[in-house]
Amino acid sequence: MDNQGATADPQLQQFIEIESQKQRFQQLVHQMTEVCWEKCMDKPGPKLDSRTEICFVNCVERFIDTSQFILNRLEQTQRSRGTFSESMSE
Repeated sequence: MDNQGATADPQLQQFIEIESQKQRFQQLVHQMTEVCWEKCMDKPGPKLDSRTEICFVNCVERFIDTSQFILNRLEQTQRSRGTFSESMSE
């Protein structure tokens, strides 16, 4: 058996990456739903009142804003570490 596992088919790698992204997105939606439900839903009923609806909208927007902020911060940290390690190796 040869070492083709290390150099897998590019289509397979792309498929795996897409599926991983889908899974991360589904986890994010699940987490957001859970957080906002606990925060906004006092008692389930046949319809959402306007206060609850506004709470859900605000909660989702803050969740998305916070997630985007964290991702941007992580990217900045990785870039600064990459620049730092590159300058250290010179």
